[in-house]
Amino acid sequence: MDHPRPQLETSNRRVGLAALCAALTMVGAAYAAVPLYAAFCKATGYAGTTQVAADGPKLRGARDFTVRFDANVAPGLPWSFEPETPAIELRDGATATVFFKVRNLSQRETSGVAAYNVSPDVSGAWFDKISCFCFAEQHLGPGESAEWPVVFFLDPRLEQDRAMDKVQSVTLSYTFFAPARPDKPVALAPSSQGGAPKL
Repeated sequence: MDHPRPQLETSNRRVGLAALCAALTMVGAAYAAVPLYAAFCKATGYAGTTQVAADGPKLRGARDFTVRFDANVAPGLPWSFEPETPAIELRDGATATVFFKVRNLSQRETSGVAAYNVSPDVSGAWFDKISCFCFAEQHLGPGESAEWPVVFFLDPRLEQDRAMDKVQSVTLSYTFFAPARPDKPVALAPSSQGGAPKL
């Protein structure tokens, strides 16, 4: 009895090729998910992600907010880190500059990267940073101290967002982490001398 082996082999090849294509598509989607998610958060303010602006708005709004500042250091990074002031009162549309004090408590050069968000989450779409130390890895020499500014405003268009009607205060929170490259000696990284990068 004859068996349709050529047809069976062709069918198996098609199934194998389809499975390989599906696996490659899933791997590609997994790699694309992180940057796509980050872009989505930046565009919408989702999960308290702040916005980036080149300069402040031309018009002031009509609402006053309390903006609080929270500073944290993750385990493994020998830094002290705190805002110069715990909170300010700010009219939407007005630009504010606040400073954060940081100090390397160790006797060696160290570096850190800041993660940040604002709460409540809905305010992320309206919190715009003009300049911030959080967009680049920061370096401090042994025992070095620095004051890093954050320049920001609350977009006055938030007054049209009904979800913001009951929001009276916004908290900007930072956490500094040791960089995720333990194999690279910090001494080989260029020192920023405690300066904050401009956007």
